[in-house]
Amino acid sequence: MGANEHGVCIGNEAVWTKENSEDNSTERLLGMDMVRLGLERAETAQQGMDIITALLDAHGQGGPRTPHPSSPPGGWGSSSFMICDGCEAWVLETAGGSHWAAERVTRFQVKILLPSLIWQCLGNSCHLNCPPGGVRNISNQLTIRTKIDKMSVGLKEHAQAKGWWSPDDGEFDFAKAYSSDFEETELAPGETPSGRQLCGTKLLQEKSKGGEFSINDMMSILRDDPSGICMDSGTTGSQVSILPPAQANCLASHWFTATPNPSRSMFKPFLFCDGSTIGEKTVSPNFGDSDPVKCKPRFQTSVDRRHALYVAHEKLRSMLGKGDSKAKALLAQMHEMEVFCISDVNEVSGCVDSVSSARVSDIFKHMVDLEMNFYSTLST
Repeated sequence: MGANEHGVCIGNEAVWTKENSEDNSTERLLGMDMVRLGLERAETAQQGMDIITALLDAHGQGGPRTPHPSSPPGGWGSSSFMICDGCEAWVLETAGGSHWAAERVTRFQVKILLPSLIWQCLGNSCHLNCPPGGVRNISNQLTIRTKIDKMSVGLKEHAQAKGWWSPDDGEFDFAKAYSSDFEETELAPGETPSGRQLCGTKLLQEKSKGGEFSINDMMSILRDDPSGICMDSGTTGSQVSILPPAQANCLASHWFTATPNPSRSMFKPFLFCDGSTIGEKTVSPNFGDSDPVKCKPRFQTSVDRRHALYVAHEKLRSMLGKGDSKAKALLAQMHEMEVFCISDVNEVSGCVDSVSSARVSDIFKHMVDLEMNFYSTLST
């Protein structure tokens, strides 16, 4: 997941389809590679979608599940992508190396007077709030059904040849045809959701009732434990982005934890502007030519890629897991600082000038430094 200077955000999730096989371990492009390439090259969500589908058509998708030599066979052969900017959003889902379907989020018609798009992503799901009131989310399952705005050549024919779909079955349903174990993607009125994807849909709908939805609401969804959205595993981190339409002349703000478990982490803002920097404490170590990704054969050894903030945060996680009162008080203080920071950034991001840019150019680095100082006061 990530964002670029043009206000494009892309996130992806691994999904399980009937096209998963040991052949998916063959090195092609991973979903994460396509996220990176899309963000490097795209200036709009539409361009991001076109870039990724062109990569799929040309090179296919696949690769090892992990960089560890002992990892089991079978790779990440299928992905679900959410691709957004301040004016539109696309969901792109793949099955195997080169089969894909794409859906434009049609309820998202942003005008300058409407709130900005609020987008969030973490290790297991991506969520989108589309004013006024539209929501869309993805998780570890296919979610595109019969509304398909673009698709790969031969997608329907391949499903028909495999016996997964027939015209006699009715309208082509991508998720039903290609899912290895189909899970319902639509929440009936009054229905209690089961599974992370439907729980995310329900939370988005509930918090956006009345047409109001804030960055605090989106962060609270990421921190929801009963739904399974908030995970205590070693995920990379969490992200929430505010994407104003291009005409608004406002700065997009991107909030990252850079640490696992958002309920035990602090979101820190980054804004693309003159002189913006993230500092060094959230950058993974550089192993140069000895990096297992560069050596041939690849991935024969393992390295520790944790950055300084990630390592420091592990102390807090450990103490919170033991119910330590000092750690709880520190976390509450960090979350309080997060609230104040949101207020300050909202004020500055609404005005694009040299003064406001100077105020926020190193704000992410500054907040990381403060967080590291917090952790230095802890003793295990």
